[in-house]
Amino acid sequence: MKKTLNIILKSIGVIAIAIVLFLAIVFIVNMISNKSEQGKIESYGQYVAVDGKNMNVLIQGQGEETVVLLPGYGTAAPALDFKLLVDELSPFYKVVVIEPFGYGLSDETEKERSTENIVSEIHEALQQLNIDRYTLMGHSIAGIYGLDYVNKYPNEVSAFVGIDSSVPTQPGMDVKFPLKTFAFLEQSGLLRMIKKLSGDPYVGLSFDDQTKEQMRIISNKNSNNATTLNEMKHISSNFKGAQLLTFPKDLPLIFFIQANNTGVEGWIPLHEKQVKDSVHGKVMTMEGEHYLHHTKSKAIVENFKGFMGEIK
Repeated sequence: MKKTLNIILKSIGVIAIAIVLFLAIVFIVNMISNKSEQGKIESYGQYVAVDGKNMNVLIQGQGEETVVLLPGYGTAAPALDFKLLVDELSPFYKVVVIEPFGYGLSDETEKERSTENIVSEIHEALQQLNIDRYTLMGHSIAGIYGLDYVNKYPNEVSAFVGIDSSVPTQPGMDVKFPLKTFAFLEQSGLLRMIKKLSGDPYVGLSFDDQTKEQMRIISNKNSNNATTLNEMKHISSNFKGAQLLTFPKDLPLIFFIQANNTGVEGWIPLHEKQVKDSVHGKVMTMEGEHYLHHTKSKAIVENFKGFMGEIK
């Protein structure tokens, strides 16, 4: 019995040592890789001073009308992620991609990631660029921030376009996220390893190889950073705070949404309810994943142009 117990204890010790060594190797590899990749990041866009920090903004196109693009939660490099959509929009519009704090090449911030602060910072960036009339086009959680934005700055926003955008009343947004676990995954290097083992997230998409590589590198830099984790902490309260808001009735409003979203119950009716009182409101369904602009950019732009043409 004693001999068996000793074998068990030794086995546990060996396993514990192996785990510690594994975590140490993963941590060291992550540290070395982070340092190496930092020098490989290629600049794009321009910095705008917002709240004493640098916010990165990409501007492309010379059109008379302006479209401002806002990313979904956790989109590591928004200006690159929107590239296919920007390329379709820019022959007709001046396109401005905002990279909020903690995203892309923008600084991080210690300021709470409440809707109020995020919206205020985006507006300040546009003010610094002397942009005061534009269509707001947002993906995913930008549907929550955009709803607040259009109510605060109704004289500036000429239309709102949602790309599979979030709805304040969608179910499941009162969940408490394991923030410490997400932070550990990033700091330990396990998140990098998980991404590596998960395969290429951009396979089959039309991004060029250089853009794909830059998105991978910037994703490793930004994933689960302190700023975006703070935003995750506020997701529930930000959704709840938007539930009493509605889009202005006279604001042109069009949603491009997944035709078959099995993850959120009532996805299409939720959006139809948002547009039902709009003088110019429309919901268009598209076959594709949540990041519709990765595969449906051309159709999005064609239908957006047609929609805006109809209401003029």
